[in-house]
Amino acid sequence: MDDHNSRWNGSAADSTLFTNVRILDATGEYPYTGEVLVQGNRIKRITRGGSSFGAPSSGAAGTVIDGMGATLMPGMIDGHLHLSWNNAPGIEPVQMMELEEHMLVTMEMAKVVLDAGFTAGRGAAAAKPRLDVVAKRFINEGRFPGPRYLAAGPEITTVGGLGDSAPSHIPHEGLNLGIVISGPEEMRRVVRTLIKYGVDTIKLNLSGEEITGMGAEETPMSEEEVVIAVKEAKLRNKQLAAHARSAGSVKQCVRHGIQNIYHASFTDEEALDMLEAAKAHHLVAPGIAWLINVARHAGPWGIHPGTPLTIKYERELEACIASMKKMHRRGIRICIGGDYGFAWTPQGTNAKDLETFVTMLGFTPMEAIQAATKNGGEIMNMGHELGMIKEGYLADLLLVDGDPLTDVRILQNKDRLLAIMKDGKFHKAPRVNDQRRRLMV
Repeated sequence: MDDHNSRWNGSAADSTLFTNVRILDATGEYPYTGEVLVQGNRIKRITRGGSSFGAPSSGAAGTVIDGMGATLMPGMIDGHLHLSWNNAPGIEPVQMMELEEHMLVTMEMAKVVLDAGFTAGRGAAAAKPRLDVVAKRFINEGRFPGPRYLAAGPEITTVGGLGDSAPSHIPHEGLNLGIVISGPEEMRRVVRTLIKYGVDTIKLNLSGEEITGMGAEETPMSEEEVVIAVKEAKLRNKQLAAHARSAGSVKQCVRHGIQNIYHASFTDEEALDMLEAAKAHHLVAPGIAWLINVARHAGPWGIHPGTPLTIKYERELEACIASMKKMHRRGIRICIGGDYGFAWTPQGTNAKDLETFVTMLGFTPMEAIQAATKNGGEIMNMGHELGMIKEGYLADLLLVDGDPLTDVRILQNKDRLLAIMKDGKFHKAPRVNDQRRRLMV
């Protein structure tokens, strides 16, 4: 197994054997040296220590990857992903981009995210109704590179809520980033329409957002509107997600069974108690990168620290940190996903969340990695087959130069991602020294 890309006859299907690797399986167990055999798109076998797969036998050729001590871990998963957010300096350039250009940019962002080691992601809202749906299909068909993806439609909002961007003197739906409803029957029609378009997720904006002029602690959507959205989505076996910064909106999520709770910054004890009691049914993705970067790093785009807006975001950041620490202590599942896709939170920097979880939220490096892998598999509704290195699981893997448990920042360095495998195929294959045909670490 000295040759990096040597061929071997080991299975009835094309296979890849990772040998001489440190296996960080994301179960919580400390990494161990071993080998992982991938057959087709699944992890066929795992062994500890030296080779136990036996001598090559007749059959189709496979590939041996000598990891030379590198870390093999699951691909990262972003639980709050916006592939149609185009790294623009604000919301308006996202919503006003022409459809044709926007579809191409969405596919460009899909590749950027996969290049960063994110082999899967859950759509948290699309800027236009079918961008996510088409992106998912073209990725699944192998026509464009990108992560496994669950498609969202535009956010559903109330009149005057987050996503209702049209000015009062031009009340035109095409100027809105979200789909604006007022009343249960309008909600019913919108949910049914988005399901017709093929979305996997119905996203409700249950709270405000300071940058849009509606306070983060406001909870504008009525119980009747939420009830209809949940009923219609569940009739068609679709899951729901919510933009839920306020305590009231978090309680709405728990009361009505909305699985994926985004933000949850301003929780109170009642909201935390409700969420803990139902923690088997909910996952939280705080989107903390958005808070940090709006508050502190958006000055070049006119959002300066110390101004009224950024002071509000500093306040929410403080509340978010406190809420996430309490949730973590209570065993509530938290995923990474930081609302990436704006100029000050660019796509491809998503792995910064792991560092933030360690430095700000008190996660251990292992817990941060599990938030990005194991919990990610669960928010993808694939916890039984994605997000860990286990026999039978899907072969979404990263080969990493170094030990992420020693320094999770390694995962932000694309050069340290020696190989990226998705669904048993290399998106990024290990480099080979032509003379020695060994993995270049």
